[in-house]
This record gives sequence, structure tokens and C-alpha cells, in this order.
Amino acid sequence: MKIAVSGKGGVGKTTIMALLAGELRRQGREVLVIDADPSPHMAQTLGFGDAGNIRPIAEMGRLLAERAGKTAGSPFYNLNPDVNDLLRDFMLKQDGLRLMVLGAVQTAEGGCACPENHVLRKMLKKMLLTAKEVVLVDMEAGVEHLGRGTVAGADCLLIVVIPSKSGARTALKIKQMAEDVGIPRIFFVGNLMQSDADRAFLTAELGEEPAAFFPDSDLLRQTERAGLPVVAVREGLEDAPRLLLEKILAAD
Repeated sequence: MKIAVSGKGGVGKTTIMALLAGELRRQGREVLVIDADPSPHMAQTLGFGDAGNIRPIAEMGRLLAERAGKTAGSPFYNLNPDVNDLLRDFMLKQDGLRLMVLGAVQTAEGGCACPENHVLRKMLKKMLLTAKEVVLVDMEAGVEHLGRGTVAGADCLLIVVIPSKSGARTALKIKQMAEDVGIPRIFFVGNLMQSDADRAFLTAELGEEPAAFFPDSDLLRQTERAGLPVVAVREGLEDAPRLLLEKILAAD
């Protein structure tokens, strides 16, 4: 299964994804995490000690241009780039988790990450997974990745949303665009919940109850501030990672 995680900036999608990765590992699944956020933090969130050794795909500009098949002056990309070796050459492994980082635009006028996103889209579509394998993709904030069709190869999209009017509006827009590109399963995931009133507000604004509600956890906040991996945090989460995974698998 290929699961993408999206949402408005600052809603905690990277944290939710790390907690889901931890739950998948506890249930015996093989997990590949792809950090496709232009400001990648998944290595630190998962606790990869050698995060500095990751070779971000975005740094391999010439290689990606060749893989994408775009030549100087041409607006067209090769529809079938060879990406199989990227799964091996740009991956770190630790504690049963595998990690790839798409990379970031490093300068203020660094330009579009179009070749990187093209290769990611083809990777997701070409991956053949066993029943025990799960790919988690942490997308950039907002809706641009849906406009580019980057997650068109995903089986499931999780839209992380906090209890606010603007958050709900963005979440609904993401859902509409995800439906337009044909993602078969789409779930809202409530985060930073402080009360039953938050849950009721979010359910009313979205027009449906989210698949899971993650509490506003002081333990998660302190863990992140200390620079420690949040993937192993289990206390004070109201069993939300397990409940979310059950909803996803039930719909598979």
C-alpha cells in the first residue's frame, strides 16, 4: 500500500506520519518513508542518526533531468524514466524503517522541483509491493503537489487538519483535488485536539468525522523540542495511531 500524507502548513503531518510508521513497524509491516516536503525533517523525526549522509534526490539535478528526459529548450518529459536504482542508491535503513528524501529547493530563487516530482510520481506508480510492505509519502504543505499530480500513484491520501476554519477549508480543497486525480481512498485526520468541542467542530466543518483524532500532546511537543525522535512515543495518544491504521486497512 502507498499512503501519502498532506495538509495545510503547520498541522503536524510529519509527526502524524512518523507515528503511523511506528505503528506499522509494531504490526510487522515493512515501511519505506519518502520525505517529499521541500523542507525535509523526517530523518530527525524518525531518529535516523546518519541523517547527514542522506543523498537527497534533489541534489542530483543532472541525473534527474536525464531520467525525466527533458532536453534543453523542450517542454516535454520522458513518460517512462528508469528509476529502479534510486530505491537502492538513495535510501537509508534503520530499526526496520527505510527512508528516502526527495530534497529541497535550497535557494530563494532555486526554481521548480519539476524533475524531482516527475521521478517521484513514476516511482510511486511503478513500485510493486508485497502485502507486508507500506510506502509512506510526506508531501509538501498545501495543494500544489496535487496540481502536479505527484501523488497520483498513491492508494490512499491522509489529510491532516487542525480544528480551525482555515484548516478545514484547506482540507476540503485538498480532498476535492485528490478526488479529481483519482486517489481511491481519502481520509481526514484530526490533529491537536484539546476537547470534545474540537472534535465536534471539525466534524461539522468537514461534513464527516475524521478517521482518527490525535490529541494535543505535550509529550510529543517536548520530545520534538529536545531533538528526539517522536516515532517511538506511545503515551498520551489515545491509541490514535492504531485506530487510524485500522481504518486505513479496513478500506484496503
